[in-house]
Amino acid sequence: MKQFQIVGIGNALVDVLAHCDDAFLAENGIAKGIMQLIDMGRAVDLYGRIGPAQEISGGSAANTIAGIAQLGGRTAYVGKVCDDQLGAIFAHDLRAQGAVYETPMAPKGGAQETGRCIILVSPDGERSMNTCLGWSEFLTPDDIDEAQMASTEWIYLEGYRFDGPQSHAAFAKAIAACRGAGGRVSLTLSDPFCVERHRDAFRRMIREDVDLLFANRAEILSMYRTEDFGAALKAAAAEVAIVACTESEKGAHILADGQHWHVPALPTQIVDATGAGDLFAGAFLWGLTHGHGYETAGRMGCIAASEVISHLGARPEADLRALFRAQGVL
Repeated sequence: MKQFQIVGIGNALVDVLAHCDDAFLAENGIAKGIMQLIDMGRAVDLYGRIGPAQEISGGSAANTIAGIAQLGGRTAYVGKVCDDQLGAIFAHDLRAQGAVYETPMAPKGGAQETGRCIILVSPDGERSMNTCLGWSEFLTPDDIDEAQMASTEWIYLEGYRFDGPQSHAAFAKAIAACRGAGGRVSLTLSDPFCVERHRDAFRRMIREDVDLLFANRAEILSMYRTEDFGAALKAAAAEVAIVACTESEKGAHILADGQHWHVPALPTQIVDATGAGDLFAGAFLWGLTHGHGYETAGRMGCIAASEVISHLGARPEADLRALFRAQGVL
């Protein structure tokens, strides 16, 4: 048995969540429902324009790892923060969930700070993310502990992390160490605009190194440059062993071993859609590493996604295992 079941690598961010209407998004040039990269100046200006806000540790892969840790999985996270107030919040919150987090903090006092994502939640629950990467952008191969990567059953790579000068090299080091020790690789596409920026790099990694691909409908359509959802799913399944693709209120599609399962969503009142895909991935991976089949793991993913969109913030608040038992999947 390896020390870890899943180790995640991604952008270490603190989420700043606030409610707004569509008029505010338009007035401030914010595209609804996607992630936009911004600099620190824009982050400070936007923070001054929003209403009351709540600060919650976030980051896509970190949310996934937090969900796995809450379920009791053996997990760790790699992502860079600064030795500042937000960095301390991020590290404390992740460790408090039970995850191992040992990435050295960058020294404070420079031009960069801990990254933050200003998430504007519309009345319909849709989230529009404005991400200032800060120090998380500068993850390098030196931050990858090869022994840790060799000590996990799976690594989970965040597509957002493709935005960074040395990210691809860091991912390559992690993949080589993990696969060299018999581990497997999962990747989440993260965002359709991220796919547009890095499609060729994504495709190479998917074909050569990825065992499990996570995506949503918009991301997989963007990756395979088609408007035919079924065709996109088949194209992905031809390149990777396991595909887990969410489709909002329509649930999720799991393709593996020549089979295709459709898992229905669990109906809930949407308060904040932030983290739905992150928690789907976390519960799915937890299910796989605990001996459950693909369809059951997909059901677990949909239950976890339903929980996280029922409240503000991208980390689970309810006992996910209790929810699994209540739904008859555990």
